[in-house]
Amino acid sequence: MTEVVAILFMAVVAPLWILLHYLTRWKSTKTISNEDENILGELWESAERIESRLNNIERILDIESPDWRKK
Repeated sequence: MTEVVAILFMAVVAPLWILLHYLTRWKSTKTISNEDENILGELWESAERIESRLNNIERILDIESPDWRKK
């Protein structure tokens, strides 16, 4: 009888236990930390500034050298 219980434990309970353990670990690491969120915010602001600068440069080039996009 104890062999049957041991086999059931090893075949059913232990794999399920391990699977649920790693699923909860994966879900907890899936969320971003406050530090990561702050870094993403800074990167977003930096990207917006770069996009604004690029648009200004393109407008200046359109005025000074209208054919620059063809080159």
